Amino acid sequence: MKAAVCRKFNAPLTIEDLSLRSPGPDEVRVRLAACAICHSDITYIRGHWGGTLPAVYGHEAAGHVIEAGINIDFLNEGAPVLVTLLRSCGNCFYCLRNQDSLCEAKFPLDELSPLKDADNAIVDQGLRTAGFAEEVIVHKSQIIEIPVSMAMDSACLLACGVITGVGAVRNVASVVSGSSVVTIGVGGVGINCIQGAFLSNVERNIAIDLDDNKLKMTYQFGATDVVNAKIQNVNEVVRYLTNGRGADYVFVAAGSPSAIEQSTQLIRRGGMVVLVGMTAEGVRTELEPLVLANDAIKLIGSKMGSSQLKVDIPFLIDAYNHGLLKLDELISHRFPLSEINSAILEVEKGLVMRNVIIF
Repeated sequence: MKAAVCRKFNAPLTIEDLSLRSPGPDEVRVRLAACAICHSDITYIRGHWGGTLPAVYGHEAAGHVIEAGINIDFLNEGAPVLVTLLRSCGNCFYCLRNQDSLCEAKFPLDELSPLKDADNAIVDQGLRTAGFAEEVIVHKSQIIEIPVSMAMDSACLLACGVITGVGAVRNVASVVSGSSVVTIGVGGVGINCIQGAFLSNVERNIAIDLDDNKLKMTYQFGATDVVNAKIQNVNEVVRYLTNGRGADYVFVAAGSPSAIEQSTQLIRRGGMVVLVGMTAEGVRTELEPLVLANDAIKLIGSKMGSSQLKVDIPFLIDAYNHGLLKLDELISHRFPLSEINSAILEVEKGLVMRNVIIF
């Protein structure tokens, strides 16, 4: 099978023929139809999070089941499925507390990648998925069946960007109807924080970014107000829009220390700041603890929107089918695997919402 392999950090991926072993117990082999490019993939490719090379990244995928290992009786060959990086055992300390994204169990796929190259050398299964390939093997917890009628390029977006953004709003913050919400950074995750706020029926849904074109696009996803931080005084605008108090919730979808620091200036007393965007390793930021304590500001992290696939995916698909959640509109361009490096550069430069690789 063809796959895009990272052999050197911060270098173009190479298209190679790799082999994939048969699925073991509780594992599923999926022929992918689509895989979107997420900033997490790029962060790994650029070497900002370290990791083992060579590797295949990609984790926001959808396709069809072609083989299932033993202990799997809920999937038929050809079933359309969503493929995610969320791997959970269902029985550990965190899984029993509905914190599947923090599962502490070790799986055979964690110990040894199912991928090998032409020289029979192991290729790492990046982001627990290795979705920049024609086929993948994943644990059964990483997939969920989706409607046959659903387009794969739109469906794959649910696997990360959508559940991360919408989940941060609905699951992590439990945003209340009628609230005021600010999202800093309106890329692939931030735009879905805005959609999550829309689904939560907020009164003010404020988008902040540095790019006018991206900000204009947010209106169709539910934003009520936009602020260009390059040319406007963000603090003044947000205070004006929130009766001088600041927002009830601020979602930091930009992985930068300045965005995190700014968030505490935009939140009201007793409000909640949610860190959604991931920074590179070693990044530090400065916050004044006295302000957090005195103003009773809640500062919380969000990983994958604390999503539970069996609960969140059906809800999101239903919202999509009723026109309340936009997926098709998130796709900027579609590329074949052979052009993945061009697709990555567009995402990295902030020129697009989501680029999708079509197999």
